[in-house]
Amino acid sequence: MKKETIEKVNAEIANWQYLQDLPEQWYGFQLDRNTEISKDSYDLYRYVNEMLHKSATIYFHEETHEYKVRLKIGLIEFCRIEFITANLEVFEKLLKSQFEQMLMDMVDFNPKSLSSIVLDKKITTWEAGTKLPETIEGFHLFISPAQPVKINNGSYIIIDYVDFSLESSFTVYYNIYRDEFFAEARIWNIPDVNYDFDSNELSELEAKMHQHFIPRLIDIRTRAEKEAAAKEAKQAEDEQPV
Repeated sequence: MKKETIEKVNAEIANWQYLQDLPEQWYGFQLDRNTEISKDSYDLYRYVNEMLHKSATIYFHEETHEYKVRLKIGLIEFCRIEFITANLEVFEKLLKSQFEQMLMDMVDFNPKSLSSIVLDKKITTWEAGTKLPETIEGFHLFISPAQPVKINNGSYIIIDYVDFSLESSFTVYYNIYRDEFFAEARIWNIPDVNYDFDSNELSELEAKMHQHFIPRLIDIRTRAEKEAAAKEAKQAEDEQPV
């Protein structure tokens, strides 16, 4: 991040009373005031719930010169577009009017967060979705079709199986604009895409899940464990005395 950007943000937040008055705990989330500056973002503070594997980070984005809110749910991070603004005063108003409810919705599912398109698609009442196993091939069902999670660009997470120990997952999304289901894997938090699950109807997705789901999970785990073993071997090699 450019030095002048850091100086600009520091000057704007130096006497920001809202920041000073934040509660240390909020709906099970713990306030972390540690700032982090990377190439393109200045993280001002975050609220974290380690047990839920969820967090909300307030930051300034170098590329757009705007204040934003970034959520992390499981392994997936995304920006909430409702909070984007270049003006700190406007940002504070948005935070005051919406941030608390957003945290509440991250703890307890809020049906009002769903688009009518999602409801009309009958994702939340999908019979096959109610029969998904809690654990399979070492992955845990983190998000189910009964409680989809809205992210951005019109997409919802409807299925998310995660192994946090390997930072790996299998996720099914539904996009309301394209009226399409699609899936993505993460292997050590690096996206890995194929098109085996692309569908327009739940019946089509169900058929593809029957065919490809378990093989895909096995593939994700095999590759994640192979990479973990390679990392351990490299670390052990590096620690060998010369």
